[in-house]
Amino acid sequence: MDAKQANDIFKESIKNYHKTDDINFQIQNPYSPDTINNLLYLKNWIDTVQWHLEDEIRSPHISSSELVNIKRRIDKSNQDRTDIVEKIDDWLLEEFKNIKPKENARMNSETPAWLLDRMSILQLKIYHFKEQTERKEASEEHILKANKKLEILLDQQKDLIQCFDELIDDFKKGEKFMKVYRQMKMYNDPNLNPILYSDNRQ
Repeated sequence: MDAKQANDIFKESIKNYHKTDDINFQIQNPYSPDTINNLLYLKNWIDTVQWHLEDEIRSPHISSSELVNIKRRIDKSNQDRTDIVEKIDDWLLEEFKNIKPKENARMNSETPAWLLDRMSILQLKIYHFKEQTERKEASEEHILKANKKLEILLDQQKDLIQCFDELIDDFKKGEKFMKVYRQMKMYNDPNLNPILYSDNRQ
């Protein structure tokens, strides 16, 4: 797997979501289960739906009950996102399990899957800033600012592609090794969040 493959799948997911632009539309993952492509598509679909949930929750017209429901959906989405990132790292660990790191091999502070997480979000930013550059009713100043930001995002895309491909290459050569830490999130766990497990709430 390389950065182009991942980005192509992220773009495909974003394009397919926007055919309906519906936060309740059921995902139709085109890739076979238990494949890295399936995980990448699912990862971006979660990100894309959450992007639009974040828009919805900021609406000045949202009711209190809707706000609570969407906030809970976002909390669940954050947990799902973390779970998928960890599954992608598991896939990569399996991919590199037979490669023996060199004696001077270095550890990267960020796992490949969390780098893919950034790449997925970046594709969403690029898509939506491109939309802003094409708004017919927007002012010339707005279009100019959107284009400048889009240029920065495209430059960042190029850098992240290079970083990801170099990281994967380093793993293959044994020059870096993977060490995975689970995220240890507490807020959704009824055994760890005091608000959820306490019987003494007033």
